Amino acid sequence: MSASTPASDMVGKALAVLTLLGEHPSGVTLSELARVSGYPTSTCYRLLKSLGRDHFVEFDGRTKHYTLGLRVYQLGQRVSQAHGFTGVALPVMRRLAELSREAVLMSVLDGDKQLYIHYVQGPQQVSVRGEPGKHGPVHCTAMGKALIAFAPREVREELLETLVLEPLGPHTITDRARFRAEIEKVRADRYAVADEEHEPGIRALGVPVLGPDGTARAALSIAAPAYRTPLPDLVRLHPALTSAAQELSYALPTGTY
Repeated sequence: MSASTPASDMVGKALAVLTLLGEHPSGVTLSELARVSGYPTSTCYRLLKSLGRDHFVEFDGRTKHYTLGLRVYQLGQRVSQAHGFTGVALPVMRRLAELSREAVLMSVLDGDKQLYIHYVQGPQQVSVRGEPGKHGPVHCTAMGKALIAFAPREVREELLETLVLEPLGPHTITDRARFRAEIEKVRADRYAVADEEHEPGIRALGVPVLGPDGTARAALSIAAPAYRTPLPDLVRLHPALTSAAQELSYALPTGTY
């Protein structure tokens, strides 16, 4: 680090590098990382070398790829345990997956995106897949809509005014007035649906996991292939999904998302 480079800037760059590595689970080369991050190759190399000393980053000399290290996994596991997700959420989600015969997902609001926390694959051969640890949109997903609808009022209003309503699926809502009406409907119904809004061929039903103050600590959803599950059939799973979310509301320790 040069004397002219503030330590806080280097910390921010190191965190940005870790985030980018998290988006490339199979690994990435130094040159690729420099290109994606926009940092000079020399800067990336120094950051990776420093992070590697404490096992936040691993380097495969055979493939020349950098990946997240075991230290990051260890910290992630500690956070998950501290927030009660692993021990509490997964058993509930597995029961719901068996009952619904479809995939079950859990996420939390992270700025203007959702962070996928847990995923349980459905028992059928063809099942929607989830990617815990990745971010996803909130405007075109059932969990995202539930997180917005039951966010604190100031957060909800900010998102309703500023979210980019990017058309990601054939039925994405891109009109802001219509999107606001959709969120009000979610608040009234206490569940959300996404019918091929995020991507073609996927339908989902989502509900909030509410805290004592009535705001969402997380969201829970059942997702199914559209060809197999008509929307009315998916909505009929609402009582079971709500029951699971209520169980989590009571069981998750205070202070979770």
